Amino acid sequence: MSSAAEQEAVDAAAVESAESVPVVGVDAVDAVDAVEAVEAVRGGGAAPPFPYANGRSGATAAPDREPALRAVTRPGPPVWPGSSHPLGARFRTGPDGTAGTNFALWAQGAEAVEVCLFDAEGAETRCALTELTHEIWHGFLPGVRPGQRYGFRVHGRWDPWTGARFNPAKLLLDPYARAVDGDFALPPEVYGHVRDWPQQYIADTVRDDRDSAPYVPKGVVVHDDDDWADDVRPKTPWADSVIYELHVRGFTMRHPGVPEELRGTYAGLAHPAAVEHLTRLGVTAVELLPVHQFAHEDHLLRRGLRNYWGYNSIGYFAPHAGYSSSGTAGQQVGEFKRMVKALHAAGIEVILDVVYNHTAEAGELGPTLSLRGVDNRGYYRLQSDQRRYADYTGCGNTLHAGRPHVLRLITDSLRYWVTEMGVDGFRFDLAAALARSMHDVDMLSPFLAVIAQDPVLRRVKLIAEPWDVGSGGYQVGAFPPLWTEWNDRYRDAVRDFWRGALPDVRDLGYRLSGSSDLYAWGGRRPYASVNFITAHDGFTLRDLVSYERKHNEANGEAGRDGTNDNRSWNCGVEGDPPGGTDARIGVLRRRQLRNLLTTLLLSTGVPMLVAGDEFGRTQGGNNNAYCQDNETGWVDWSLLEDPAWRELFALAARLVALRQEHPVLRRRAFFSGRPQGADGLRDLAWFTPAGTEMTERDWYAPAAALGMYLSGRDIPGRDERGRQVSDDSFLLLLHAGDRPVAWVLPGAPWAAGYELVLDTAREDQAAPPRTRHRGGETLTVPARSVLLLRVAS
Repeated sequence: MSSAAEQEAVDAAAVESAESVPVVGVDAVDAVDAVEAVEAVRGGGAAPPFPYANGRSGATAAPDREPALRAVTRPGPPVWPGSSHPLGARFRTGPDGTAGTNFALWAQGAEAVEVCLFDAEGAETRCALTELTHEIWHGFLPGVRPGQRYGFRVHGRWDPWTGARFNPAKLLLDPYARAVDGDFALPPEVYGHVRDWPQQYIADTVRDDRDSAPYVPKGVVVHDDDDWADDVRPKTPWADSVIYELHVRGFTMRHPGVPEELRGTYAGLAHPAAVEHLTRLGVTAVELLPVHQFAHEDHLLRRGLRNYWGYNSIGYFAPHAGYSSSGTAGQQVGEFKRMVKALHAAGIEVILDVVYNHTAEAGELGPTLSLRGVDNRGYYRLQSDQRRYADYTGCGNTLHAGRPHVLRLITDSLRYWVTEMGVDGFRFDLAAALARSMHDVDMLSPFLAVIAQDPVLRRVKLIAEPWDVGSGGYQVGAFPPLWTEWNDRYRDAVRDFWRGALPDVRDLGYRLSGSSDLYAWGGRRPYASVNFITAHDGFTLRDLVSYERKHNEANGEAGRDGTNDNRSWNCGVEGDPPGGTDARIGVLRRRQLRNLLTTLLLSTGVPMLVAGDEFGRTQGGNNNAYCQDNETGWVDWSLLEDPAWRELFALAARLVALRQEHPVLRRRAFFSGRPQGADGLRDLAWFTPAGTEMTERDWYAPAAALGMYLSGRDIPGRDERGRQVSDDSFLLLLHAGDRPVAWVLPGAPWAAGYELVLDTAREDQAAPPRTRHRGGETLTVPARSVLLLRVAS
């Protein structure tokens, strides 16, 4: 059917609906008005289309408010047909060289769509998009230039029982908006239903006809004219990567070297003082907590809090406006790009933590901000009772990534951030939710298949958080070869070892050597494992050795939020009492921090640090600081004034440098465990404190110590010039026991002698010990410590 025929059919259905269904929520409007409204749409006139309410709800506006459709709007400019591609608002040259903006919106079930323009005073001009091509409503508005604020109103059925939740009283954010101006407040007017309806069990079925436009942000027309010719992407190989997870705002809010007006912004992160810390530490990539435009949840706003982390996305193309120092009328786009260029110039890649599994619209009782009003049934997974949402995310809704138009939204967004915003990769929050086909997680799902064949996306770094909250959602080790994964098995094993909770060292051995039990299939490599001990959610590294219980009182949820499975040890005292802790407790905690950092940065795989962990950042025991946009969640740079924390930073930087210097610590292939020559030397061997190789019985016996021999001879793979890679060999000794242990150093063929490179029992980590020891010598390994020895020639 042609677009004209489609439009006639829509108009006819709308008129029939308006004539036969009682009008609700709008006084003194009858079927004649509805017919006139449809005619106005067809002719591009000023009158707004009628909100067809042919559902079963008997919806009505709250009695103390004027109906939204009483609002007077200005006559709109002429609307030319325009194009159905690309989606969103794109400034360009139209027919006869006329400059203007093309608007295009996919809205499959809609009966009419208006683009609404707003001036500086908030006055609204509505323009009907009358062209419909393959379910995309589109039109070209001559004279509309960059900086123009806009939104959409989408007309259609209100029938929650079948999943239809159209409500033209609600101004909707363009899913493809490249910039957003304003913040989301959540008064009753922004809900498609009457939020405070007395019978809450049916509240979501009662339509609210109050205008939401005064209370919601608007999209901004942006013209992309930045030149990336002088930008050089670092393109760091996976095996050489060290990831640093940080929050754009929290990283610089308390940084003394960043000017106050730039703190907490993209420009603040690009400031030389911030970049200098990253280069001194030696990390190769920053993984930014969500920077897509996000909204704050109603329950937080009611408690005077805000969503700090940002895992509540509503605009997948727009950099979050709250992190802009230069303005929110499109300036945030350029500021983000300049940040990326500054980090690239320092050799640092930019990875975005992205949340395509759900949106800020929550469940059926959530607000109507964008996709719910555009086409609820088209974008979200619904239950068999289509009034309800399928929730695999724990956030009320789940995007239906198995549908072509949702896949297009996601992949268009990803390509945009790569090609036009310059980013180098993505970490996918709750990636298992995206990999579901109908209901089950499917590694041949449309989402994973599309990513694998995309010529842009298959070349960037792809990190999966390999689980969701639904049945069968835990998928660690199951993602296909293009992907790396957050390895929570690594986190748990290392935490348990250093708190003395591992029954044996079998699991630790796998985790230290690249988790071959999880990833040695299908051509995957050790760098498929992103090794981490802490992340944004959970304790900081310092809190991990200072608290055994969460202390989330400031979140206002009576302790219901945050995990109770912390796998932490407080070293004998909970937290930091007002009178201070015993000096011995402080010494032990710092040693445990050195043990954890050393284990992480010397393990095979890709290490991930969290901002501030390298110098003792604390959240006071809060293990879920998602709503703490304050000193609890921000990095405290004053800690670096304390010599003890400066020493911890120095150790972290030394470990990163050691890793980059020695390819045996960042292998591109799994260890084989097989002899490499006539002397029987293997690339990997495990030892007991007695100096003997681990036997099957040893692996299953209770143990608090493990020795790991890493051979640098004939490492698989060749360098850029085709030469065989070789390196020093190392012996790593880990001892989590509370008493010193006598350790016999392996002799021939493993080594004639050793040089001590690192000892975490030492407070002073400014320089390596460099003491020499013979093979076969008995060395005393201090309680709760790590020793790294280089094989001496």
